[in-house]
Amino acid sequence: MPETMIPATSTTQAVPPRSASWGRALTVFAWLSFVSETIIIGTGGAVRLTGSGLGCSDWPLCTPDSLVPILEVQGIHGIIEFGNRLMTGVVGIIALAVVLLVLHLFSGKRGLVRALWFAVGGIAAAALTYFVATLFYGLAAAGPALLAFPFATGVLLIAIIASAVYSVRTTPARRDLVALAWIALAGVVAQALVGGITVLTGLNPFIVGFHYTSSLLLVCITAAFLVRLKTSPGPRERAVPVWFAAVTHVTGLALAVTIVFGVLTTGSGPHSGDADVLRHGFDATVLAHVHSWPGYILAALVLFLTISAWVLRLEPRRWLFVLVLAILVQVGVGVWQAREGLPPVLVGIHMVLASLSAATYTVVVLHLKRSVPVDV
Repeated sequence: MPETMIPATSTTQAVPPRSASWGRALTVFAWLSFVSETIIIGTGGAVRLTGSGLGCSDWPLCTPDSLVPILEVQGIHGIIEFGNRLMTGVVGIIALAVVLLVLHLFSGKRGLVRALWFAVGGIAAAALTYFVATLFYGLAAAGPALLAFPFATGVLLIAIIASAVYSVRTTPARRDLVALAWIALAGVVAQALVGGITVLTGLNPFIVGFHYTSSLLLVCITAAFLVRLKTSPGPRERAVPVWFAAVTHVTGLALAVTIVFGVLTTGSGPHSGDADVLRHGFDATVLAHVHSWPGYILAALVLFLTISAWVLRLEPRRWLFVLVLAILVQVGVGVWQAREGLPPVLVGIHMVLASLSAATYTVVVLHLKRSVPVDV
């Protein structure tokens, strides 16, 4: 029986799967993936801004003897930290669902079954690694035994990467979607590992900063998946002048520098994630000013691109308008929080807005090119 194709609509024109219902399911889960990746930045920020970073003192368990927090011992901080860990599981399940849907639609049953075999093999290898590492550290103490878990997670991550490479190489169509889906799933597993290392190192500020930055990148990846999902497959051509594309990429550099200095500024400020954790020795006041400089440059560049795009009626003009609004709000919140002494609520909003600004910039970049019409 021939495969049923989805009619070309605004949301499915780039998806030539086997049934319309599966295509719609992929769109729903892709949006859920983007939303959940954004939410977990908010919950992670709540952990840090409420001083709950060590609410669960161990990993993967909350305490050496309990998977869940003990209210009488950890109190509200344990609940907040454990809630963020549960959110990681939700994000992972959604990312896995996106991978399975993409493989079902574009690799068929054979590709899906092979990926599942990779998953079984990865889980088995991770379990074996955990068993061997536990024997190496010794079964007498719970602490040494728990050190085996990062090694098992690393093995599972390697298995996911191997499965991703195999799937991308063997998928006959839409390898871009397959690759992005796998990157998101691998990123979630890696994030869980980094989160565990963050706890085990006593909230090392550089690891905490890397944890946030990598979460922001996952928001951008899921946003890119949504854009590519609506993009027709095939060759693409530049939709903007060369100078416009160059300025756009320079703007991306300004955005990256702004975010990096923002992470360092927060890492030097009062919100360490725990009252007993000391931050790195940078001067937060000086860093706040340094952080603002590329921020103002970024705002000027985005405003210039937006005006140019609307005057020339270029492809990414609508998304640039969204980006300029996001940047202006971000600048306003940044100035406000600095003047108010960094209240946790404003800092948390600033963190989430940074991820949404980066995601919007990702969408802008993907609109620098357009699909080449194919003669039928």
